[in-house]
Amino acid sequence: MPPADSSVQKPLLLIVDDDEKFCTMLADYLDPHGYELNAVHSGTAALTAIVEEPWQAVILDVMLPGIDGFEVLKRIRTYSTVPVLMLTGRGEEIDRIVGLEVGADDYVSKTASMRELLARLRALLRRSAIQIATPSGINYLQDIVIGEIRISPSSRVVSVGDQPIELRPVEIDLLICLAQSVGRVLSRDQLLDHVRDREWEVFDRSIDVHISSLRRKLGDDAKNPHIIRTCRSAGYMFINPSAPH
Repeated sequence: MPPADSSVQKPLLLIVDDDEKFCTMLADYLDPHGYELNAVHSGTAALTAIVEEPWQAVILDVMLPGIDGFEVLKRIRTYSTVPVLMLTGRGEEIDRIVGLEVGADDYVSKTASMRELLARLRALLRRSAIQIATPSGINYLQDIVIGEIRISPSSRVVSVGDQPIELRPVEIDLLICLAQSVGRVLSRDQLLDHVRDREWEVFDRSIDVHISSLRRKLGDDAKNPHIIRTCRSAGYMFINPSAPH
């Protein structure tokens, strides 16, 4: 297999596992396949790390010291939709069921081969990309409430606290797209795909202008954003203002 193109930014992955040797082995295996894997070794460290970077996916072990993987996932799901692949050293069905019920996207045994883990990870990232880019995934009947921000996709009304704010149609579309993917980095291309079929003309760099305007209207600080974060020139991420920092 040819080495990954070093000029292309690697998807950023987080593994949460107290087995440091396994983390190193997995990082070494994933690197030539084009993935950058960072490791933390406890549930507490995971809850801190999860809000510090725009992770494309999280690989989460069930058996962790202190806070176990199930509890870590429950807390993550209160403020992030980042894809999560759970690992277990045990093959018990109840573990898989509990993991999926609390929000895991997929489950794999640590006894599986590295090749299978890579295949599951790739499939998870493909499903995630399709879900983000497909407007039909939006529930237009249900309001989106994140912190003090309330978005009604059906009426296209946005309010902060009890105060409605006036947004342009393209800004509302961008906000809905970002808010449906809390905690995930969305590239400009993904945001463009969401709004390009509208009546107005939207092009790559104009996304930056619309995001700047959206931040200003939401009361977000562009220099120290707490709602919409710019991610390593890769795109933008909606942050839950109520999430731990």
